[in-house]
Amino acid sequence: MRIYLKFDFNLICKAVLQEQLDALGMKYTIHGVGEIEFDRRPTLEEEQEMASLLGNYGIEIMDDQQMALVQRIKDSVTEWINDAENPKIYNFSTYLAEKLDYSYTYLSSVFSEATYSSIENFVILKKIDIAKSLILQNHLTLTEIAFKLNYSSVSHLSAQFKKTTGLTPSSFQKIILKRKERALNQK
Repeated sequence: MRIYLKFDFNLICKAVLQEQLDALGMKYTIHGVGEIEFDRRPTLEEEQEMASLLGNYGIEIMDDQQMALVQRIKDSVTEWINDAENPKIYNFSTYLAEKLDYSYTYLSSVFSEATYSSIENFVILKKIDIAKSLILQNHLTLTEIAFKLNYSSVSHLSAQFKKTTGLTPSSFQKIILKRKERALNQK
């Protein structure tokens, strides 16, 4: 039997942060995606304990503010793409600027400087990764996947998919099905 789950990663992350930070007994405020403000500067011992506790959940404390902003951009991209409940009534650059409270030009500049790639390219790569996962799950049509990922058409999704992976979505799906068949036959 297989069940399918939907996760709110921000809610999960916030709950883990609250649980672990409460264990330290420090006063704090969680601000948006990936930013915590403390009422006082943690001691070295508290920082080490915090790093250890959070590290158990794959959460890493970042020292570099620029890289922290890049991570917030990446997290916001993921959140925006995965938020099927909210229709994409305005473009991503507006969403990102409002969410992170910086101009999109500044965010784009910081991101490009740190990653040697554009935010737009990261959005495309993230969408294609999600499209691959949805194709693998095999319960949505390409039309439904294109709609879910806010593509204007299936042909637009297919063109970006092929440009990114070198395969059409249909070819990708056929390759995966053949691999699954071979794996079953080898058992």
